[in-house]
This record gives sequence, structure tokens and C-alpha cells, in this order.
Amino acid sequence: MESGSPISVIVACDNHYFILLAALLKSIEFNHKTEERIEVFIVDDGIRAANRKKLAASLDSAKIGLNWIPMDKAIPDNMKIPFDRTSYPKNIHTRIFIPHFIPEQYDKIIYLDVDMIMMHDISELWNIDLNDNMLAAVMDPRLKVFSNSWGGILNYKELGFDPDTRYFNTGILLINIKKWREEGSAAKVVKCISDNEKYANYPDQYGLNIVMANRWLELDPKWNSFADTQCDDPFIIHFIGRKPMYKTYDNLPEFKTIFYEHLNRTRWKNFKPIGESKRYVKKLGNVIRKIPEFLRRRV
Repeated sequence: MESGSPISVIVACDNHYFILLAALLKSIEFNHKTEERIEVFIVDDGIRAANRKKLAASLDSAKIGLNWIPMDKAIPDNMKIPFDRTSYPKNIHTRIFIPHFIPEQYDKIIYLDVDMIMMHDISELWNIDLNDNMLAAVMDPRLKVFSNSWGGILNYKELGFDPDTRYFNTGILLINIKKWREEGSAAKVVKCISDNEKYANYPDQYGLNIVMANRWLELDPKWNSFADTQCDDPFIIHFIGRKPMYKTYDNLPEFKTIFYEHLNRTRWKNFKPIGESKRYVKKLGNVIRKIPEFLRRRV
């Protein structure tokens, strides 16, 4: 896109994790020093109207525009969210369909998980040249390659992949929307997950790594720095494990401090961490939401 055109960002969120989204977007605004406007597309998985209003009031509308997309509108009519047995919210899988519901004038977009804090100007990420790659991402520091026994692509041999094929984490993706659309990548990812369901521990990440294998640009690891690991100058902090919104936060304490510095710049100033019981209730709710699909598959 030409210089000065908006930076486009997409996230998916529900009401429970909305506190994370508020801190993330404030961190993006706080560290953005160039002139481009940022257009944020939010896949809305049941977010309360009051929270949407508070978020808008927390951000500078001259710098950031908010575009709300109901979750059911983010799924193409001829596709469906892949089935998974995890306790993760279903909305994370909507990243597979991004090119199908983002306005056609955008030819690339930055996808971010909501459990992140931006530490550098997002324009630095935006201006990375994708060349002919499908996307840019960071190698998953826990897996590195397809053959890792903890996760990754456990059936890589059957699929004909080299065990050293690079494996990326899907928490941050700089996506070539045009190329993704042209090649029908969303349908390919959904089919890949369906055909290999018993191996797909993290379904969308599994499918994306297979379909996009060897066709992605590797970013500096600092663009997806896990909060359980020391990093002197992270570009993005990624809160894996217990999030800083919980009393049982289990990552490095200095990163929790940074999270609350940004959150306190929003209408959620002085928010107090919530207990573990609410976390378990949320996870149970995610599982219950998937029961109808599980039962249909057993019939």
C-alpha cells in the first residue's frame, strides 16, 4: 500500500479477555510515533456495549479507529470454525478467515493475540516487506521445528515434511491478504485440520503451519517475546500462561508492571487482578460452548 495509508490491525476478543485488549491497544497508541492512522478491526465475540464504549473513550480517535465485526460475520457461509477439544475460546480460530471479511482495499494486515503489549512503533512491523511470502511470523521458541514431541506437526512424516521445517507461533502474523485470498488458503487450512484432527493439538496453528510451510518470512524473535523469558528490548511482549489480569500470573514480574502501566492509561485504571476461580469458570464455559459440536460428531 502507498506511504501514509492506514495501518490495519485485527484482533479477536470476548468480554472476559477485554481487559487485555484495552491494554494492548493503548500500548499500540502510546508507542506509535509516525503519522499513519491505525484502523483496528475487532472480531466481537459477545463484548458488552459498555466495554466497547469505555474502550473508545480510552483511545485517541484521531490516531486509532475501531471497527467492530460480530463473530458470526467473520466466518464465510461455506466454511466453519474447525472443531477442537481445547479450553481456548473459539474466536481465536477466526484468524483463518481474515482475508474473507476484511474490506478489499486492504492488501495486508497485522493479526495480534490480545494477550500482548506493543513495545515499539507498530509502523516498524507494518513496513516490513513481505515480498512474495504468504505471511511473516516468529518461530515458536517452544517448538522451533515440525518434529517436536510436545506439539507441532506430529504426523509430519506422513505429510512428507522434513522434521527441521520451521514452525511459527500464530500470536502475531503479518498477512498478505491478497495472496491468501487468491490461493483459497482459508479453505485449505480448514480442510487440513479436518483431515488431521487427532494430530491438531492447536488446530489453527497446526493447519496454518502446514499450508504456509516454507512460504513465510521469519521475523526477529523480539516481535513475539514470551513473557516467561528475559528479553532486554522486546518489540512485543506475549503473555503466555497466566495472564497479568489474574492473581496467579506466572510470568516475569517486570512485564506485569509494564502491562499495568498501559492499562492505567485507559478507563480501567486501578483494575485489580481477578481470582483463579473466574479463570476456571471461563475455561469451563469455553468447553461447554463446544459440546454441541462434539455431540454432533459422535452421532
